Amino acid sequence: MKTKTLAAVTALTLLPLSALPASAAPGIDWKPCATDYAPTLECADLRVSGTITIALAKLPATDPARRVGSLLTNPGGPGGSGVTVLKYGGQGMALDKPEMTEVRQRFDVIGFDPRGVGASRPAVTCGPTLHDPAIGNFPQSRAEYERFVAHNRASGEECLKRTGPELPHVDTWSAADDIESIRVALGEPKINWLGVSYGTELGAAYAEKYPKRVRTMVLDGAIDHSLPTRRAILDEAIATEGALKDFAEWCPTSDECALRGKDVLATYDALMATPGGVPSKELGRNVTAEELATGVYGWLILPMFWPELSKGIAAATAGKPDAYGLLPYAQLDPSYGAYRSIGCHDFGPAFTSYTDMRVMQGLVKTVAPHSWRYSEFWDITSGCAGWPVAPAYPPRPQKVRGAAPILVVGGEHDPATPLVWAKGLARNIENSALLVNAGYGHTGLLNSACVRTEEVKYLVSGVTPGPGKVCR
Repeated sequence: MKTKTLAAVTALTLLPLSALPASAAPGIDWKPCATDYAPTLECADLRVSGTITIALAKLPATDPARRVGSLLTNPGGPGGSGVTVLKYGGQGMALDKPEMTEVRQRFDVIGFDPRGVGASRPAVTCGPTLHDPAIGNFPQSRAEYERFVAHNRASGEECLKRTGPELPHVDTWSAADDIESIRVALGEPKINWLGVSYGTELGAAYAEKYPKRVRTMVLDGAIDHSLPTRRAILDEAIATEGALKDFAEWCPTSDECALRGKDVLATYDALMATPGGVPSKELGRNVTAEELATGVYGWLILPMFWPELSKGIAAATAGKPDAYGLLPYAQLDPSYGAYRSIGCHDFGPAFTSYTDMRVMQGLVKTVAPHSWRYSEFWDITSGCAGWPVAPAYPPRPQKVRGAAPILVVGGEHDPATPLVWAKGLARNIENSALLVNAGYGHTGLLNSACVRTEEVKYLVSGVTPGPGKVCR
C-alpha cells in the first residue's frame, strides 16, 4: 500500500461531489426494460466499432438531486454479464444490501456485457464439447496429454468458427477501450468503477490506459495481472485449499452443517476417490471427480453457501448417492466459452509439454493435497494448451500512473483471489489504498458489511480509507 502524498490528498478535495445533472447521453438510446427485481431498469446497445456492439443496462439514481455520476460495474468472470446482474436487482453486486443504499441514491448504476459476453454482439459461441468429462485436466500419460491438447485445439477452432473473426479481439486490454466508449457515450467527464474479481483486471486495464478518466475505482477481489501465470496458479491453489479447510473447521460448530459429526476432509477425500464418479439423475451419467471438485468450489467461495455445500457432499456420499448438489454448472453454462476464450487471451497456457505439465501437477498437489482437482486458474490455463488463438494480453509488468487514488480490496480467506494478489496490484497502482477483509469468502463486497460501508464512503467522497484499514 502506498501512502497518499499531500498533492493527492489536496486533489481529492477537488472531486465533483455536488450534484451533477444527469447526462443527456447523446450516444445511448435508453429504453425501459423493467423486471420484477428492477422496475426502473433501462437498457440499450452501444456500437463501439464496426462489428462490436455492447449491451448496457442502467438503474437510474433514486435521488437525482444529489446525483454524483455514473457507476460502471463488472460482476466478474471473465464472461460475467453486468446486464443480467442488474436485471435481478443488482444482487450479484450486493446492491440489495443496506450499506449500498447511498450508491443507489447517488449514482446511475451501469451494468454492461463486455465484448464477446452475454447480449453483446458478436457473442463468443462455442460447441457443446468445450467441456468433455472424458477429457480430464490432469492427464496422467503422454498419450492422454496429446489427446487433451488436441481436444483443446479442436474446441478452440469450433469457437472461432462459430464466433467469427472477433474471437481474437475479446481480450481485456481491448475491452478496456469499450469502457472508454461507454464513458464518452454517457457524456461523463470521468468514470466511477466498481469491479469484483475479473472486474478488477478489467478496471485496472482501463486505469492503465486512461488514468485521467478515473474519478473513483474499487477493485475488490483483486487480480494482479503482472504475476507470471504459474505463480498465480499456485497462489490460487493454496487459497482454495485454505477455504476447504475453513469449511471443514466451520462444520463442527454449525447446526446448519449436514456433515456435522464427520471428518469433513476425510469425507471429501473419499468422495473424490469414488470409483467411476457419482451418479447424477439430472445429467443421466456419472459425474467425475474433477467435476465434483468444480461443483464444490462453486459453493465454497461464499460462506453463505456452505450449508448447501454440506448437503451436496452428504447427498453425494449417501447410501444411494446422487451428485445433484455438486454439478459443475460453471462448465455446463453457455458463458463458459467466453470464460475460456478471454482467459486464454489474458493468461495463456501455463506449460509447453507433457513433462512441463506433470511438474506443475506435482506442485499443485503438494500445495493443495485435498482440493487440487479444481481451481480457476488451473481450469483456465490448462484449457489454453493447444488453443488456436494466440494470447493478446498475457501477464506483464503493470503500472498505473496519474489516476485519482484507487481502492484495492483483498481478503485474508478468499479462495479465488488471494490477498497476496491485492497487495501486488496495490503496489502496481500509484497512490492506491489497500483495504483488507479479515473475513471469509470471495470479495469483501459480497461478504462484509464493513467493506461495503468503506467502499460506499469512498465512491461518494473520493477519499480512500486510512493506511492499514482492516475490516474484521
